[in-house]
Amino acid sequence: MGDVKLQAIDLTKIYSDTNGDVTAIDHVNLEVKESEFVMIVGPSGCGKTTLINILGGLNEATSGEVLLDGRPVKGPGADRGMVFQGYSLFPWLSVQKNVEFGLKMKGISAAERAEQAKKYIELVGLNGFEHALPKQLSGGMKQRVAIARTLANEPEVLLMDEPFGALDAQTRVVMQELLAGISKKTKTTILFITHDIDEAVLLGDRIYVMSRRPGTIREVLDVNLPQERNHDCLVLPEFLKTKKSIMDMLWQESQDAALDK
Repeated sequence: MGDVKLQAIDLTKIYSDTNGDVTAIDHVNLEVKESEFVMIVGPSGCGKTTLINILGGLNEATSGEVLLDGRPVKGPGADRGMVFQGYSLFPWLSVQKNVEFGLKMKGISAAERAEQAKKYIELVGLNGFEHALPKQLSGGMKQRVAIARTLANEPEVLLMDEPFGALDAQTRVVMQELLAGISKKTKTTILFITHDIDEAVLLGDRIYVMSRRPGTIREVLDVNLPQERNHDCLVLPEFLKTKKSIMDMLWQESQDAALDK
């Protein structure tokens, strides 16, 4: 892995309303190195989405800062591409035009847009569907389009918030293997949030485990699996050992929450 690409320093987010203050995340520190695939898991409601929205510039921290290549992040930017569980595709545009959309906004020529879109449509395995509309695609195919559209803009960091959460189990594994392959081919720096422990261990180089709310970093785990990640990894001893370790941590968090410790 290379130098630190994305860094969160002492991030705290407090939401205030008529009922008082709620601390969503509390002094969170994390880093993602160049070309690294980092996962974040944690109990429901621990602030995972709040955290990734702050990293993406969609939300502002109450305190702390976000650095990209050592420079403070002050809002959304093309250097950070985001993929969500909802596909956010334009229903009236073809696959090709959806993937080209961000490039068009940048003022890139039609010929260059088409070439760039073709490259990423091929990368996500949607050759032959360039002219299809989103309504003609399955959920997994729609998410492939969303990933291709984000990658076509060539962001420095890809931020993914439970992108496969709405997919059935079989499609989800296919998409995980696809994304693992893409990350190796493109060397894209990825930060990925999930509630699925299998997914975290299968895809991650490192895993940040968050505590219950207010979310803090409870543990950081290195994943020692083969570089080639696929469903065969799901039965390896190292996979099962890491999975068990995370399950035990999250079980403890839920027990402590129930006992209000």
